[in-house]
Amino acid sequence: MVDVSKWPLFSLLSSEDLASVRQACVFGTSANEAVYVSHGNEVFAFGLNSNGCLGTGDYCSTIVPKKLNFLQGKKVVSLSYGSGPHVLLAAENGQLFAWGHNGYSQLGNGTTNQELSPVLISGHLQDKKVTKVACGSHHSMALMEDGEVFAWGYNNCGQVGSGSTANQPYPRRITGGLQGKLAVDITCGQTCSMALVNSGEVYAWGYNGNGQLGIGNNGNQPSPSRLVAFQGLCVQRIVAGYGHCLALTDEGALYAWGANTFGQLGTGNKSNHLSPVRVLPCRVVEVAACHSTHTSAAKTRTGEVYMWGQCRGQCIALPHRTHFSSTDDVFACFATPAVMWRLLSTENDDFVSVTEALRKEFDSPETADLKFMVGGKFIHVHKALLKIRCEHFRSMFRSHWTEDQQDVIEISQFSYPVYKSFLQFLYTDAVDLPAEDAIGLLDLATSYCENRLRRLCQQIIKRGITVENAFTLLSAAIRYDAEVRNQTRAEQEKTFWRIGFSF
Repeated sequence: MVDVSKWPLFSLLSSEDLASVRQACVFGTSANEAVYVSHGNEVFAFGLNSNGCLGTGDYCSTIVPKKLNFLQGKKVVSLSYGSGPHVLLAAENGQLFAWGHNGYSQLGNGTTNQELSPVLISGHLQDKKVTKVACGSHHSMALMEDGEVFAWGYNNCGQVGSGSTANQPYPRRITGGLQGKLAVDITCGQTCSMALVNSGEVYAWGYNGNGQLGIGNNGNQPSPSRLVAFQGLCVQRIVAGYGHCLALTDEGALYAWGANTFGQLGTGNKSNHLSPVRVLPCRVVEVAACHSTHTSAAKTRTGEVYMWGQCRGQCIALPHRTHFSSTDDVFACFATPAVMWRLLSTENDDFVSVTEALRKEFDSPETADLKFMVGGKFIHVHKALLKIRCEHFRSMFRSHWTEDQQDVIEISQFSYPVYKSFLQFLYTDAVDLPAEDAIGLLDLATSYCENRLRRLCQQIIKRGITVENAFTLLSAAIRYDAEVRNQTRAEQEKTFWRIGFSF
């Protein structure tokens, strides 16, 4: 469960008020406004109240939460905010509410008058049920239960997707490339928009000066364009930062594109990318970004949380592994401003997936029925899982192998970090090793005929090569007999580059 008091604004609340928070969202140019929902489905707001964005009926700032009576009893399913700020809220019954800044009709009520209290937006929605909302700087989107997408507001770059650059005063259904498609997710950058359809395809439109549409050029698009770079892949999740975007496939592959001034793409440099590029070689289960920051975060299948981009003023150009357990913590502690990238739920989720359960039981003495002794250290495992996951162990644990009768199996040909990483891979499908050790794991994968692990090691080595460690990696390759025996130094170097970087 995420602790909302990590956001400075919530540290103002009493312990009683904090205990009542079920959902929360911190927003604003300095993360100085917040809306939260209590366990009794009462909606409260407090903070600076720029342009009446708290919905309290006035322009007064408040450090004491005020109840938004108009939303009494509404169960919130989605909430988003713009830069004005303006706020959109979708209720469980499909109703859409909006308030705050409205200079570009981003509230969708057909006017440019600010609304100091929540107003129901129903015109032009044709009695459809809204399931998700997303806000850019000054434009808005809504996803309907039937998979249609509506947009409205500021449209100087085509971010409303209407085919023109005229502002849109009320919700308008997006057609063009989305015609006949069933959308399942939406997101907004500052001045661009994206939709994910049920086939796993991604469509983008709006401002493209930094390549944030991912279509291979930097020309603006006034109507949805498909990201052909994802041909053959199935995208499951999309998020957008200020000028960059992230996508997650059904196989856990993370892609990034767009602006990279702060290293927010995680590629190790600050060059923009006009098309999606793969980052993080491990399997990812969650990605995080929001239009008001240049920060990116991801959570892996094994529970590690990484961050990169603009982090407390620093530019982190490669994903940095943190001690956090949630991507929300990254935004609380390191984003600038420290906003929330999504409507945060504080409720505990008692469900534990098979993946999470296996990850927790790796090297657990309480449930293990077998130990490996490597370099004088024990690694606790489960014999049945090893037999299911690895042909080498299926053969080992047959009656005619002596190891089948042992409670402790000694391993001498591989180091402890390498062998532990191999066993952990069998539990998690992920590898977290520096490039130097990955060469040893590559040798093990080859010996045990683990082809997928071998490919992962090759990726780690390829991505991990630097000027500083090139000689170390070459020495490690020689040590592990990577096809370089009996060659001259020049020949060794040629062979190393060939076997390590031509996969």
